[in-house]
Amino acid sequence: QVQLVESGGGLVPAGGSLTLSCAATIIDFSLYGTRWYHQAPGKQRVLVASIDLNSTVAYADSVKDRFVISRDNVKNSLYLQMSSLKPEDTGVYFCNVYRNRVFWGQGTQVTVSS
Repeated sequence: QVQLVESGGGLVPAGGSLTLSCAATIIDFSLYGTRWYHQAPGKQRVLVASIDLNSTVAYADSVKDRFVISRDNVKNSLYLQMSSLKPEDTGVYFCNVYRNRVFWGQGTQVTVSS
């Protein structure tokens, strides 16, 4: 049974920082690609960062130079370091792992106050 559990969300003032974590209960985590998605209130879920099994990273333009995605294949964990946060970064952040199938976590709320 695959399980993804996000943590680290919270309330932060604009310009602040947060680090999100995603703990994966999954066999062979290192063989999966991984992603972070953001769902702003009333909007669709969008991809913000990805890191594949070769540790190749990619970012949405909206978070480039502010967010850093990383993974620890020993701890079966995925991270998202967020800095210079803006009110528009508010929403629920979901981690996602994919190989032959896609698995989602339940999300963690981030609120950035102006």
